[in-house]
Amino acid sequence: MKNFIGTQMIYTYANGWEYEIYIKNEDTVDYRIHSGMVGGRWVKEQKMHLVELTKGVYKISWTEPTGTDVSLNFMLEDNKMHGVIFFPKWVHDHSEITVCYQNDYIDLMEESREKYETYPKDVVDEFAAITYVKNVGVNNENIISEAPYKGMSDEIRAGSFYK
Repeated sequence: MKNFIGTQMIYTYANGWEYEIYIKNEDTVDYRIHSGMVGGRWVKEQKMHLVELTKGVYKISWTEPTGTDVSLNFMLEDNKMHGVIFFPKWVHDHSEITVCYQNDYIDLMEESREKYETYPKDVVDEFAAITYVKNVGVNNENIISEAPYKGMSDEIRAGSFYK
């Protein structure tokens, strides 16, 4: 898994939602959501589980403070990802609550998870095209260090975002 850990990726789901993820180390990811239902959300230090399913195919999974469950399979040689996101009903109904730098609002995420309905879950089960892959090293705090904005992912892909 040495080749996977430290990788930054941008991918676009078949439904058009664009996400960015950084496999920060063996049990942590940082990510930004550039578009979609929770576009504008970003998170650092999300604990996750990582396995290599077969040579070059990796799976990461986690549960967020919102109660959202995520499982992503990366097939880097094919520039494909398959993800399943299980959004609690409250996230689907009140997504605006989650569009923030989550780390500053953990208490609000947990309060909302308890306050609003969690079932039925909104399941997003889709393939995505990986449009950017770069190994940027382990525990690089500069990779996901600010909120997403319109055009950011294009700047990253073009090599003009990081100075």
